[in-house]
Amino acid sequence: MFTKSWQRPIILVTASLALVTGTACAAQASQQSHTPTGINASAPADQPEHCIGFGAGGKGGKGGEGGKGGRGGEPGQPGEPGQPGGVGCLRFEDLPDKSKADLTVVDKVRISLIVLAADEPDEMTKKIADKYKISDKQIDTWKKYYVEGDWFALMADGRT
Repeated sequence: MFTKSWQRPIILVTASLALVTGTACAAQASQQSHTPTGINASAPADQPEHCIGFGAGGKGGKGGEGGKGGRGGEPGQPGEPGQPGGVGCLRFEDLPDKSKADLTVVDKVRISLIVLAADEPDEMTKKIADKYKISDKQIDTWKKYYVEGDWFALMADGRT
């Protein structure tokens, strides 16, 4: 495979250095935070109950009984069906009671979705602007960032 006897040690040293360097870079990258400073997201526990998941599930059924002595077992029983989900978190009443400075990216997205889903978007924008003491233009900017998928602008908006 190698034509000269001195080639093998050089190739082994090069491969070892590449492995060590790659491992060190991967370890360093996993320790760094990829979230900008001061940015946080609401935990699901902070959300109203009807906003988590797709509605209340039913009670699970009883499992089947296994057979004895090589015979077949009895089948299980079905559970009760769950309740259908609600309208999600697209109601004004579901908005958090926070100051503008405490709004997270999740809150800004929720505000954008509420305005987009509203029957009267201008009225909803004014209502939300009054609640958080911000301008209608600020809400329109968040909505624009959301629609365009510009998540970095939405996260950095208002941060210096």
